[in-house]
Amino acid sequence: MPLGQRPGDKSDARYCGVEVLDFPAGEDLPAVLNHSLASAFDFILVPLVDPNYRPAPGSVLPVSASDLILGPAQWSNHVVGKISEWIDLDSEDERLRLDSELTLKQEIAWASHVSLQACVLPAPRRSFCGNYARVVNQILQGLTNMHLWLRLPLEKSEPMDDDLDKIKNNSHTSEIVDSWELWNSFRLLCDHSSQLCVALDILSTLPSINSLARWFGEPVRAAILQTEAFLTNAKGYPCLSKRHQSLLTGFFKHSVQVIISGRSNHNVFPVSEGVLSGDESYAEDSRVRHALTPYLEYIAYLYRKMDPLPEQERIEPLMDNLEAQTYETFEKDVVKYTQYRRAVAKALVDRVADDAVSTTRTVLMVVGAGRGPLVRASLQAAEETGRKLKVYAVEKNPNAVITLHSLIKLEGWESLVTVISSDMRCWDAPEKADVLVSELLGSFGDNELSPECLDGAQRFLKPDGISIPSSYTSFIQPITASKLHNDIKAHKDIAHFETAYVVKLHRIATLAPPQQVFTFTHPNFSPNASNQRYTKLQFEMLPDMGSCLVHGFAGYFDSVLYKDVHLGIEPNTATPNMFSWFPIFFPLRKPIYVPEGSPIEVHFWRCCAPTKVWYEWAVTTPTLSPIHNSNGRSYWVGL
Repeated sequence: MPLGQRPGDKSDARYCGVEVLDFPAGEDLPAVLNHSLASAFDFILVPLVDPNYRPAPGSVLPVSASDLILGPAQWSNHVVGKISEWIDLDSEDERLRLDSELTLKQEIAWASHVSLQACVLPAPRRSFCGNYARVVNQILQGLTNMHLWLRLPLEKSEPMDDDLDKIKNNSHTSEIVDSWELWNSFRLLCDHSSQLCVALDILSTLPSINSLARWFGEPVRAAILQTEAFLTNAKGYPCLSKRHQSLLTGFFKHSVQVIISGRSNHNVFPVSEGVLSGDESYAEDSRVRHALTPYLEYIAYLYRKMDPLPEQERIEPLMDNLEAQTYETFEKDVVKYTQYRRAVAKALVDRVADDAVSTTRTVLMVVGAGRGPLVRASLQAAEETGRKLKVYAVEKNPNAVITLHSLIKLEGWESLVTVISSDMRCWDAPEKADVLVSELLGSFGDNELSPECLDGAQRFLKPDGISIPSSYTSFIQPITASKLHNDIKAHKDIAHFETAYVVKLHRIATLAPPQQVFTFTHPNFSPNASNQRYTKLQFEMLPDMGSCLVHGFAGYFDSVLYKDVHLGIEPNTATPNMFSWFPIFFPLRKPIYVPEGSPIEVHFWRCCAPTKVWYEWAVTTPTLSPIHNSNGRSYWVGL
């Protein structure tokens, strides 16, 4: 059963499994499975084949049980296969190497036959795993629904001072162990297969926080938590260190499920020892608790004490075309319109002195009025400040204009608001505005043509008029995002790798703090104003992180609406509880390997032509990438 109820969480992280250490032959498999399920585990990680088996002419694969001993749903939903651990496909012993290849293929074939969803591959036995990866890659090409989880210990040894000196002098030193390096080599050899994932063994010691963070961008499907990693609390029950707790919480948030493994080190109640020996009385008596139940209960406690998913985390990505449902979703973003109302209020107070309130009417234009949320926010600001307001609501979508007229009639705003059904670029205003309000910002600030639209609309503004927003800045940071990369790679063309995606970033690892890219200020009355931009940025990877793989760059924006009122999604200054924008993702055609201690240098261009605007980007350090989206060949925004 699930670990608990966490509002909004529908991910696999709700389910916890248990590793079966002993080979359950024959009738033992249903007994083990039933006992585990009765003890509130959701699935078992179990050996598929007798560990003493070695291929021989005429031999039959000694599987744990007939495919008929469990129902199809039990095999598929409650069993994860564990491939024999003796397998060594990079051994210098040719007999062992060939036996390993044959056995691996036989076991995967059996797992596929019984419709398992996943199998755990044993960890490579040495740093070079070329033949192992070759055989796995062959198998992956023949699989349809099943995933393979490469088992790796979660470790990264830190070099001592004398090791660092030896590294600098290029002299021989003891090997620095980093399981991420092993994973990266393996997945590169397998060409980033989307069916190759990771199962991490969580041990009693953990690498640095920054080193651990790399894994959140990788396809980690399971955290195999060893009982030796647990401590003992004052009452004799198992518990975890603060660092282990933080890691598991991070895994829960990234949809990683926990598998408990090992022998019980906390005998806090009588437990069954007879399940694996085929004692049916134990299997039938669900009241006999599993030896690892105290560990499961602690994991469930950690899961349940997590905060519920915030409202913005439950919102699904929005469609590009602004239909009625999309408008409604935008309008539910109370925080955004509260910030706009505050900005308009401050602008009105600055615009009209207290002693001129009764005689002065401020002209305010909302360009891109939609169904009226900015009109409402502006009128609320006028009421709060006691200022008189005349509003022009300019909107080009004829369907939204219908709703806007109905709103004005319903609210009794006919004397305050004039609706203009027109493209702002084609409209001739009857008078100049004191305040120009818009919500044309995109996830990257300027990616929805806000600069071009507001440059065109500022002809409505008085020379000393106020634009809300008054400025906005884009930001980027390098990220590991295996899932996004594989989703784009599935299209099998360059165009999709040269397209920026507005997406809810979930399974990613951020590798360096965000940096500013482009800034735009409004109004901009400079005669030589240009919206073309270019910048070069150098990112230093987080300390103690180790090497990493950059799949692309996450983009954000921060906007100054007016004076000290801001709005944005840049992680360090993001407006809390706002969900109108997801980040933007700029992918790389080929992921960039960044060695430990090396920076990454990226170039970004914002290019303009008479009919379109587009971005180009390229990496120049530590290796060169092609210039992406040259001349806007794959991705652009039309003017």
